[in-house]
Amino acid sequence: MILKDKIAIVTGGTRGIGYAIVKGFLECGATVVLCGSRQETVDKALASLKSLNADWKVEGIAPNLTDYDSVKAAFDAVEAKYGRIDILVNNAGVSDSAKIGSYTPEMFRKTMDLNVNAMFYCIRAVVDGMKERHSGVILNTSSMVSKYGQPGGVAYPTSKFAVNGMTLSLARELAPDGIRVNAVAPGITKTDMVSALPESMIAPLIAQIPLGRIGEPEDIANAFIFLASDMASYISGQVLGVDGLTRV
Repeated sequence: MILKDKIAIVTGGTRGIGYAIVKGFLECGATVVLCGSRQETVDKALASLKSLNADWKVEGIAPNLTDYDSVKAAFDAVEAKYGRIDILVNNAGVSDSAKIGSYTPEMFRKTMDLNVNAMFYCIRAVVDGMKERHSGVILNTSSMVSKYGQPGGVAYPTSKFAVNGMTLSLARELAPDGIRVNAVAPGITKTDMVSALPESMIAPLIAQIPLGRIGEPEDIANAFIFLASDMASYISGQVLGVDGLTRV
């Protein structure tokens, strides 16, 4: 129970990697508040988790992550209820694959708003409390494309490169306050979107991965669990690749 009695907020926690992170944190003894984009998806995720273990301490909220006031009010309510926020996982994000010729300024702005601005809002909403307690862990979801790029959807790798920069900079700034900041950069992972792809598209993806398989959401969640725990107490400012050593 390496996260026993820790209070965690996980954004984008209703499905895929985020859901696996929430489940993993609960299995390790944490109390988790998961965030989703809509209350109905939050309620569905909570029902699924409670069906696995009715004793897990989990609840859900649906603030507008692209509005700082909404985030601050929701996170302040969590801190008021539990007395602190020990761990923040910034996992919410959006991607696409549109080519530059059809990429509109609004599409670019939407991706940057959720993947970068919202991450800053969430961090800003919890950092003062963490500073007061001289303790806290902030974990951000990056991507392997922040290193390698991708042939389309330029805002996504751009945003994840920004996530890396925010992670490294805040790790340096907040270390004297006892706050660790790290990121996890997943490779190709078996989310709903990837699972829906035909075998003809999946096989070439696997061929790029020396470990010979696509990652499972639990593979990514395990990295978050480790970095959130005291086992990583001397680790900060890292972008941990969890990608099967993907070749590009």
